[in-house]
Amino acid sequence: MNLSEEAERLQGLLKSRRHERRRHDTWLTVQIARNKDRPRTREYIEQLIEGFEELKGDRLRADDRAVIGGLGWFDGRAVVVVGHQKGRTLDEQTEHSFGMARPEGYRKAQRLFALAERHRLAVLTFVDTPGAYPGVDAEEGGQARAIAETMLAMARLSVPVVATLIGEGGSGGALALAVADRVLMQENATYSVISPEGCAAILWRDAEFAPQAAEALRPTASQLLPLGVIDRVIEEPRGGAHVNPEAAARRVHDAIAEALTELEQLMPRERRLARRERFRQLGVWGGEGLLP
Repeated sequence: MNLSEEAERLQGLLKSRRHERRRHDTWLTVQIARNKDRPRTREYIEQLIEGFEELKGDRLRADDRAVIGGLGWFDGRAVVVVGHQKGRTLDEQTEHSFGMARPEGYRKAQRLFALAERHRLAVLTFVDTPGAYPGVDAEEGGQARAIAETMLAMARLSVPVVATLIGEGGSGGALALAVADRVLMQENATYSVISPEGCAAILWRDAEFAPQAAEALRPTASQLLPLGVIDRVIEEPRGGAHVNPEAAARRVHDAIAEALTELEQLMPRERRLARRERFRQLGVWGGEGLLP
């Protein structure tokens, strides 16, 4: 083997090792995002929102426990808070459908967004769901329409809207609560059109290829920030938010407070137009890469 062949072999080996390291890091982030001990929406509400008053029901059919929301105070501001709630124990997770909302949950969110618009209150959302509930009853109840109408309701808001991804952000179920002026994302959260297992089942016919699918989906905060899908990465305590929930909550608080301060400087019409333009630009090819 001559020197050029050896150099080419070593370069290929190095590239392969870098690829394997990226795959490992991405899959590790997916696992941390799913950790059952990560702080949930209710824990962040307890830490960040004073005088929280939960509002239940969609005023049409039922109350979906996979979505919680209500009124409270954030840094002296009256706000409306909406978020997915997974629960921690098996009983809690079953009660909250593992954070997978039905149409009733999205209609509850719409009701709260309308309340915020009526009373000129900023909206804070927390995203943590594998995706919308996939059951037959949800589909029969108009799941796709409920998600689309929730996204439309968020797009039409003239008040400041800040979304924070705190765990899993799966498909339209996550996007329904993330059509915001500022989309913040914790360091070990994920945000993707489909779960790695679902992607692997489609492409490889085998969920065992989930780590490879995760690398291809690029669902982590560090991968999404350059694409303009999110606006800021919120650093977590070493090991993940579940290691030190109080420190994680402080960092989430600071990021939300900074975003709200920026958004409050804009006129309502400016906020709405900028929000719509932000989402229209996603995925537009600009020659050298995706436009932010």
